[in-house]
Amino acid sequence: MAAAGGREQTHAENDQSHRELPLVERNDADNGRGLVPLIALDDALNALAAFDLRKSQVVEMRFFGGLSVEETAEALHVSADTVMRDWRLAKVWLVRELRGEPLEGG
Repeated sequence: MAAAGGREQTHAENDQSHRELPLVERNDADNGRGLVPLIALDDALNALAAFDLRKSQVVEMRFFGGLSVEETAEALHVSADTVMRDWRLAKVWLVRELRGEPLEGG
């Protein structure tokens, strides 16, 4: 996997790091066969980073780091609303990437 500082679990001792933050719902990207392979997810995150770095950072901080919306906003120096927009758009983008679907207008 690509080295990305945001994917380190720096908040492993934080109680909030154990809450479930679904990135891809079962059946969204894998047609019901189980979990999305981590290599495919890493490849999709790298592609997202090339497309929009901040959105990939939001995913890394929330999904891998277990940060809350507010903690992510503070770390990235943006509003909580911006984090939520980035989170929603990144999830849609990643699902499409994992499914191999073309992006609109692309």
